[in-house]
Amino acid sequence: MDISNYDIQIKRHVFVQAMARGIYPDLIEDALQKGKIEKFGKHGVKFISKGSKRTVVCVGQIVGTRITIFTVEEGGGK
Repeated sequence: MDISNYDIQIKRHVFVQAMARGIYPDLIEDALQKGKIEKFGKHGVKFISKGSKRTVVCVGQIVGTRITIFTVEEGGGK
């Protein structure tokens, strides 16, 4: 899936959660550009970026031509 065809909207909650979890905005951008994409449900989408020490997961939804990211999580990095 090519995300360059979509408008990307990142909610304020993403940055609040990222700062609370110690995830830098660069990691969020990297997950969106280079991460693996998993679709779930009708509109849900996850961008997963696995690193050597941590995994960053951006969770959002696709509606029309807009991808809205509404939260960011951190995984174990396995």
